[in-house]
Amino acid sequence: MRPLVAITMGDPAGVGPEISLKAAVSAEVSSFARPLILGSGLVLRYYANLLKISVPLRSIDSPAEYQDGFVNYISVNNLSLADFEIGKVSPLCGRAAYEYLEAGIRMALRGEASAIATAPLNKEALHRAGLEFAGHTEILAKLTGTKDYAMMLVAGNLRVMHVSTHVALRGACDMVKKERVYKIVTLAATAAASLGVRDPRIAVAGLNPHAGEGGLFGDEEIYEIAPAVEKAREQGLSVYGPLPPDTVFLKASRGEYDVVVAMYHDQGHIAVKMAGFERGVNVTVGLPIIRTSVDHGTAFDIAGRGIADERSMVEAVKLAAEMVKYKNEKK
Repeated sequence: MRPLVAITMGDPAGVGPEISLKAAVSAEVSSFARPLILGSGLVLRYYANLLKISVPLRSIDSPAEYQDGFVNYISVNNLSLADFEIGKVSPLCGRAAYEYLEAGIRMALRGEASAIATAPLNKEALHRAGLEFAGHTEILAKLTGTKDYAMMLVAGNLRVMHVSTHVALRGACDMVKKERVYKIVTLAATAAASLGVRDPRIAVAGLNPHAGEGGLFGDEEIYEIAPAVEKAREQGLSVYGPLPPDTVFLKASRGEYDVVVAMYHDQGHIAVKMAGFERGVNVTVGLPIIRTSVDHGTAFDIAGRGIADERSMVEAVKLAAEMVKYKNEKK
């Protein structure tokens, strides 16, 4: 049976409702998954009319009621368009987006959904609602009780994990410690296995230009990154580095490496978004559930216009279904 993938609608004021609906009615998505949207039924019906979606929407109370031939959804925090303005930051929408995600996490933890795929939330709206999280990843870690986790971005052959993500650049440099780098390398191996890659070749990027050039441009490679790489090798992992950041992503995209460990947010994100912005997918590694996400934000500037590109959400649901398959094959 095709896995049931819960799609959390994201911030109602952004493009989340639109891309969730477009993905749910996609013949491609229906061929490999059973998509179930968690969000506001009123907002979803508004967008169904705007987009002239011919597939009927069906409100259900539990995943067990899912039926093919419909856009199945479970109404959570049923905001209406009278409660907020499309394209504007709203604490009500921040709270709603959190509740959609919370419902999806609970559903996955209970085994009612095989995986979740998340539409974007807005961090400012989240904070205005009194929810002091940096983003999806931190909420997922909190609600699943996960301590060791990381973000992996996927765009075609390019897979990237990060030593740090949502911190200031100065702070990110301070986080390049051998213990942290080693932990992310081991998580990268786990992540690759969850995608069906056996004995993955893991490339570790340097922090400094030219990976420090033997200490001329910084010594983090010598004292922090290289020892972590060596420790991972001693554990039997195929790890390479520290490698110059300006070439390692190109080599990985050409198939020389299976995963790249980036030292900070933009080092990895820029490479992935250049490789395939429309089809990029975010995966949270280390959780007890499978979670994928689009690799873009709420795009308030185009919200409500019916022109949002759903390909990243389609790829997120597809990757989630593939991960469910690999997980089941290992049992």
